[in-house]
Amino acid sequence: MTTDIRTRVHEIVAEQAMIDTDDVTDASVPADLGIDSMGLVEAIFAIEEAFDIQVPFNANEPAASDFDYSSVGAIVAAVERLVAEQHP
Repeated sequence: MTTDIRTRVHEIVAEQAMIDTDDVTDASVPADLGIDSMGLVEAIFAIEEAFDIQVPFNANEPAASDFDYSSVGAIVAAVERLVAEQHP
């Protein structure tokens, strides 16, 4: 399942950045990929839909959210945790 989550998150991030999936790594920083705050919100919505989860993310105060989006790898880890919590 972890590989599936990682692959899908990479695909979602690549789609938002309008780049090839091969250009996305766990070390990638969303802003460095060209994803602005609106793109990040759209990516969060796509992740929620793809994995049927609720992401604790406040679009008005992203820094105050309990969701680490500092890198693609951090997003993958957070999604894995949320999937495990919300779909035991």
